[in-house]
Amino acid sequence: MRKIIVTLLISLFHLSATAQIRGAIVDGKKGDPIPGVKILLSSGEKTSANIAGEFILKPAKYPVKLIISSFGYESDSLWITKDTTFVKSLYVESIQIKTVVVTAGRRAQEIEEVPISMEILRPELINNKGIANLEQAVDQSPGVYAMDGQVSIRGGGGYSYGAGSRVMLLWNGVPMLSPDIGDAKWNSIPMEQTSQIEVIKGASSVLYGSGALNGIISLTEKEPTIQGKLAVKVQSGVYDNPRRASMKWWNKNPTFHLVDIYGGKAFKKFGASFGANMYLDSGYRQGESEKRFRINGSFFLRSDKLTKLKTGLSYNFQYQDVNMFILWKNDSSCYQPMDNTLSRQKAIRLNIDPYLKFVDNKNNKHYLRTRYYLVTTGNNQNYKDASFAQLFYTDYQFQKSILSGVNLTAGATANVGTVKSWVFQNHISQNYAAYSQVEAKFKKLDLTGGMRLEYYKLDTMSVDSRFEYLDSLFIPVYPIFRLGSHYALNKASHLRMSLGQGVRFPSIAERYVSTSVGGLIIFKNPNLRPEKGWSGEIGFKQIVKIGKSWKGYLDVAGFINEYSNMTEFTFGVYNPLTGDKLTWLGYGIASPEDSAIWNALTAQGVDFNQCVGFRAVNAEKARISGIEFAFNSQGRIGPIEVTSLVGYTYMNPISLNTDSIYKQTFSDTSTNILKYRFRHMAKSDIQLGYKNFELGFSTRFNSLMINIDKVFEEPIGTQEILPGLKEYREKNKKGAFVVDLRIAYSIKKQYRFNFIVNNLLNAEYASRPGDIQAPRNFILQFQCNL
Repeated sequence: MRKIIVTLLISLFHLSATAQIRGAIVDGKKGDPIPGVKILLSSGEKTSANIAGEFILKPAKYPVKLIISSFGYESDSLWITKDTTFVKSLYVESIQIKTVVVTAGRRAQEIEEVPISMEILRPELINNKGIANLEQAVDQSPGVYAMDGQVSIRGGGGYSYGAGSRVMLLWNGVPMLSPDIGDAKWNSIPMEQTSQIEVIKGASSVLYGSGALNGIISLTEKEPTIQGKLAVKVQSGVYDNPRRASMKWWNKNPTFHLVDIYGGKAFKKFGASFGANMYLDSGYRQGESEKRFRINGSFFLRSDKLTKLKTGLSYNFQYQDVNMFILWKNDSSCYQPMDNTLSRQKAIRLNIDPYLKFVDNKNNKHYLRTRYYLVTTGNNQNYKDASFAQLFYTDYQFQKSILSGVNLTAGATANVGTVKSWVFQNHISQNYAAYSQVEAKFKKLDLTGGMRLEYYKLDTMSVDSRFEYLDSLFIPVYPIFRLGSHYALNKASHLRMSLGQGVRFPSIAERYVSTSVGGLIIFKNPNLRPEKGWSGEIGFKQIVKIGKSWKGYLDVAGFINEYSNMTEFTFGVYNPLTGDKLTWLGYGIASPEDSAIWNALTAQGVDFNQCVGFRAVNAEKARISGIEFAFNSQGRIGPIEVTSLVGYTYMNPISLNTDSIYKQTFSDTSTNILKYRFRHMAKSDIQLGYKNFELGFSTRFNSLMINIDKVFEEPIGTQEILPGLKEYREKNKKGAFVVDLRIAYSIKKQYRFNFIVNNLLNAEYASRPGDIQAPRNFILQFQCNL
């Protein structure tokens, strides 16, 4: 440490001949420089330490008080009476209660000041639970539910196979939904590079656009540090036998293996990181398997002349070979596939993200974020047989402090997608937007207001973003608004309120998919309309302290979400050539208005069975209201270190659709509960640490999924989509309750050994109809952090 301080003093001497106060801030324990430290003089001058922890200030007069603060460290101050050069040490807070988030307002904020519900998932939880992909990770968050690739927040998502996501996925503040399907590729997100996962609950389209209708899952990559880091995680697991003997199809229990690697190091003017992942899963369902290989990383540069300019690039490349399980054989053989329903897909995921950050002489902040995103879908022969989709994204953002306590965020976004596919055909989408948000602070009160103008057009079709006013006036851009407020009753008690709008434009796949799965035909529908919605919330957050060293957040929120034009893949009879719906009085009997169409189809050799299937339609109007409780904490109770993440969500998801024909598609027509939702959801994760040992357990509960599509329970003529599902649901009416357990032993905090048991009670449960989840499984894990 002495050598570091001497080096810093020599460096400071050469920084500036005119500077009055020159200093450097270092970690009091490790001696490493601390970049970004805020330096404030009592005379009003202020600055931030550079990446080497150095700063220069020229006060108006002496003596002057110098105040030093940095997130995660105890603040300090000292009086300066003359020109000086010094090195100052800061020490880590004994308990870090503040949590900084960036997604809600596109700038750093303490979580209690955000006017909308948020949850934070730490990388430590993900690593310690042996989680293999992002979908599994976000399923740990209160109020969030994952269903076979689709994520729903507070019941806003539901399930519809092949539909686009109503939850926006962000990586480093840039949307990461695929250009063709509009979904999130959860298994390709580089968890090994992630520093924090933020979950925003509620419509958030003002700052992030189409896709943020139901909320946001935002990940930020690790910033390379001066001290550097190398982390390796290796784990292997095995699936236990299922509770019912009829479900076991193997002679040798299937296994799965994962390797994660991360390395990062920063220097005075540049830094770089590198990550890699390998995952092999032989699958607990017959014929299902996954192989993936991923490399990723980042680097940044700082200019010698422009000290407030930072440029960089991050990248991620993944190759995968996946056998997908879609439909079960029957309710006794849930882990075996229906004939001809397995789908093997080789695929590539690639994103390259150049960026630039600059602070001008007036302390205005400029951000330029760009991305090239490639998503392919192949077959067992190649990686791009079904789809080759590319996205080109650019976002410019400007932040300015207008007045004391008033901040402006404004920007413009361009998002162009191209798709080449025999399944979806070839298309070009164009999505442009301008947005702004103003945040004002008045002592204890914070107010937020924002607006976005969204333009979307697909090929040569009419503009999807068309906004009509009084049925006579229209503009080609769709306006979206957001309002929020936060009031600090005191330092520990915070009230919040928010109201926001959202929109989601139909994905190319929803409009143009034309294929079949196991005899089920899916028809195209180019006439889909955008989904629209709004969400409102009133919440209260209390910072609590139990004893001298255990602190946390207690949060309660009442919410209401309303949506229209919600897209579902609905069963019916359709024209296989155009995708148009046909009206039928009964199987094989056409209504008078369709008789001419039917005659034309039969003349072309089209059989009736070729007209029966699913098509994406704007079927649903919905309102979801409820209340949510959460408690997150960390700290010590005596010699025991305790960390918790606990939440309960009550939802009342009701359909506002009064169409009696649509109502007949419900499995339970006596209720207006939305399909693929439930009323109760509770989650918890608690970890206890004593010296080198840790014990953790998680629980997840959801009540019965009351309504699903009726067609999944009743045969279509002689064909059943999910044989035995109705009987299975009759026998399993208690919802799902799952318990996970983990035990760990650490050596010098650098080496950690974990034994993990997922689904400890070997519960048999489904995330959606016919998708029975994994039986109990055991994992041995080793972590190394240097």
